[in-house]
Amino acid sequence: MSLRLLASSLLGLSATLASASPDDEQRPLGDYHRICPDYTRYAAYPHRPFSTGPRELPYQRPTTKCRTFQSDAIEKVIEDVTSRMKDPDLARLFENAFPSTTDTTVKFHTKGKEDTGFFRMGSFGGFHDEGAWQGPQSFIITGDIIAEWLRDSTNQLRPYQPLAKKDPAIHTLLLGAINTQAEYVIESPYCNAFQPPPISDLPLSSNGQEDNVHPAYEPQAVFECKYELDSLAHFLALGNDFHDHTGSTDFLTKRWYRAVETLLNVLTEQSKSTFDPKTGEFQRNEYTFSRRTDIGTETLNLKGVGNPLNWGTGLVRSAFRPSDDATILGFFIPANAQMSVELKRASKILTMVGKTTLAQKLETWSTKLREGIMEHGVVKHKKYGDVFAYEVDGYGSSILMDDANYPSLLALPLMGFCEVNDPIYQNTRKMLLEKSGNPYYLEGSAFKGIGGKMSNTYTIIAAIDSS
Repeated sequence: MSLRLLASSLLGLSATLASASPDDEQRPLGDYHRICPDYTRYAAYPHRPFSTGPRELPYQRPTTKCRTFQSDAIEKVIEDVTSRMKDPDLARLFENAFPSTTDTTVKFHTKGKEDTGFFRMGSFGGFHDEGAWQGPQSFIITGDIIAEWLRDSTNQLRPYQPLAKKDPAIHTLLLGAINTQAEYVIESPYCNAFQPPPISDLPLSSNGQEDNVHPAYEPQAVFECKYELDSLAHFLALGNDFHDHTGSTDFLTKRWYRAVETLLNVLTEQSKSTFDPKTGEFQRNEYTFSRRTDIGTETLNLKGVGNPLNWGTGLVRSAFRPSDDATILGFFIPANAQMSVELKRASKILTMVGKTTLAQKLETWSTKLREGIMEHGVVKHKKYGDVFAYEVDGYGSSILMDDANYPSLLALPLMGFCEVNDPIYQNTRKMLLEKSGNPYYLEGSAFKGIGGKMSNTYTIIAAIDSS
């Protein structure tokens, strides 16, 4: 079964699914949490039955009672897709991977009913915040850490977006995820990873680091506070995807609007230059980060500020990359591109519901970012011609590379920033997929592709054709 056929079957299946989800509250691990093994330990061992292919791959899904979320629609997708796959090993990979998020990472989910007994505090630390944590909530952990990354949770849930229109359980799960992310953005918009909601009864986690961060954050709310512009773009993307697939505007709550205004304040602050354009005096950035570490990519230089950035670029600073590594030059082009795209998508939704003033703000920022990328983020390479840079500083310096993550330069068409046949993108793509053009392009005896400090190869998802 080709990758193209597999993708089309996933995207098209939602139109034929029947709603088949229970109305009762889906509680993480239910009444069986005491006897369910920790999945990180469970997954370390192979489980029967093995696939009938030459690789004899194990069945790694938790037992039904130990799954963190149940959806008949997801089970229907698995059955429909695997029944048409000729390779039993590939079918087993899909069977294990597609439901992994709902099987193992929905650590907390509630529809928000008042009688659930969860609503004892209004916000982190017990401080009252009118309207906080109301409605459906979904806490999606990244994996073996009881913490939620904005970027990761959006992408973990993305495969289920096409199912939300027909499956009420998925609809509520996604709506809860949007609401939870909105609370996190309101609480600490510069942070990337968060503790469980105060209404969840889940234990807090520690990252074991010694960080000095401004603005200061509440440790009960935040797991890690690395400011990554793409985290905020992913918050918008979660709602945009939900609307695209369902047509629903249920996520447009007072809390979501407050989160968006908070996001816009960050864009304003992080578009400021390092030095005052009139006086030349140093302007301390609103966000600084210092970590006690001997790994250079884990902290920002110049006492937590990062390298200087010029004024008037139209770009927005990102202190860290989606890999959680520090940027070298703070204008990280993939995140600026993603933010431009998601602001544009959100502005269209807001225009549709009559929020024209806010929609215009988002539209203006989207245009500003795009123009900034085209003016400062495109550089001329002596071999490849005009290409998109990975990072720039507005002074003329640039970093030419790509990392196996999302957002990335290779994924610009995937995120909707440009067409795949765009000449600048094609030049960039050629540069990124050659060892002479990209220091993180790797070739071995079996695989070749873009790697990175924390990743393996990354070309399949951005492939132009199925070959």
